[in-house]
Amino acid sequence: MSKSTFRTNPDACPLAKKCGGCQLQNMTYERQLKWKQAREEILLGRFGRVGKIIGMDNPYHYRNKVQAAFGRTKGGKYISGVYQSGTHRIVNVDSCMIEDETADSITVDIRNMLPAFRIMTYDEDKRTGFLRHVLIRRGFTTGEVMAVLVAADSYFPMKKKFTAALLERHPEITTIVLNINPKDTNLVLGDREEVLYGKGYIEDELCGLRFAISPKSFYQINPVQTEKLYAKAIEYAALDKDTTVIDAYCGIGTIGLAAAKTAGQVIGVELNRDAVHDAISNAKRNSMKNIRFYCADAGDFMDDMVTQGERADVVFMDPPRSGSSRKFIDSLLNMAPEKVVYISCNPETLARDLRLITKKYKVQKITPVDMFPHTHHIETVVLLVKLPPDDVIKVKPDVSELPVSIHDGDATYDEIKKYVLSHHGLKVSSLYISQVKRKFGLKVTEAYNKPKSENSHQPQCPPEKEKAIINALKYFKMID
Repeated sequence: MSKSTFRTNPDACPLAKKCGGCQLQNMTYERQLKWKQAREEILLGRFGRVGKIIGMDNPYHYRNKVQAAFGRTKGGKYISGVYQSGTHRIVNVDSCMIEDETADSITVDIRNMLPAFRIMTYDEDKRTGFLRHVLIRRGFTTGEVMAVLVAADSYFPMKKKFTAALLERHPEITTIVLNINPKDTNLVLGDREEVLYGKGYIEDELCGLRFAISPKSFYQINPVQTEKLYAKAIEYAALDKDTTVIDAYCGIGTIGLAAAKTAGQVIGVELNRDAVHDAISNAKRNSMKNIRFYCADAGDFMDDMVTQGERADVVFMDPPRSGSSRKFIDSLLNMAPEKVVYISCNPETLARDLRLITKKYKVQKITPVDMFPHTHHIETVVLLVKLPPDDVIKVKPDVSELPVSIHDGDATYDEIKKYVLSHHGLKVSSLYISQVKRKFGLKVTEAYNKPKSENSHQPQCPPEKEKAIINALKYFKMID
């Protein structure tokens, strides 16, 4: 990015450099949108025209889920906030520009209450103390508030008095939960919970539907942009009462339930049993009778449907940041729905997956959505439509006469080179790539399979470059 196009944000958070959570705070919001638009076009432009990114009218205090780590300084002062990027050092935060203001206020008051109740924060090194984290969730539409105290053990002798004191300061809190996490782990929440006040969950409305949100529920943290994201996905799907939909990676059923308003029937598939339980409850809560949820691997589920002679017209897929698995994509292509609506939170893995899906589908529309202002994350909705059979019949060429940019496997040589250069700062030759591919039994073009003459000597790939190429092959899912 040239200096002439770079703009400094005069309203940047003073903790931005220390925290590291908002990577684009040095840009004005207008400039952030341009940066994200350009990034999408670079990564996805090869598949089709990228529509204009959908930004926020007010890109501040949008996070309805606030998670704070608790600790003490060397001088004994209580602190709470976020871990500094790449470390376990806590950056003390009183007010965050992207977090819900009510949630921040509750977190700070909990921190200030600790000395009076003689509550010690957890020390990761010594493995002593009680309070590890505080999680606050707030319903954007309902205003309901959940406070989750994450503790190292369940012994909390002052819990009744502490709960009463917290409610006195914040009567807007509708439920308080004690979560117990005694493990030495990076996971915030543990397996056990005790409800100290209220019903143990909150409710919120999204896309005209009502959802129950428990401490562990996956629920989009920016409801304003989520409604725009889902509305675009439903628009792309063009559903009617004759449409059968599969909502893969369905979570608690948000996309599937939104689709069920206009679709004939919806099938949600999710591996997380707790999420499936929440999804079923949400369907009952909204009196949706044309949607079913299954706890299963989505790829296996689709394969079973095909075996039984069943099919779906539309598949919604909303995988994690790591993208979809090759196995799932193979199952998707095997089912061959008329449309695929891919909702992605990572344009890099989206580009990788689209390269595989577009063997049998054409990308018709791409729309980025700025779900997480001030960060480098981007959500994207892509509409793919199945190609006619004649369009997917390909004649196998003589690969020895083709340039290296043509596929001879899952990723092109040029794509592997670009990945290695951008992620490892190394330039690698097609010869080196072929040498590494042969070690893993991958198909190699004839042009790079043998020495040019019987007596010629081929240079061997250096260990550092071999390691980088292996990382690229793993990234493109050509090897495990």
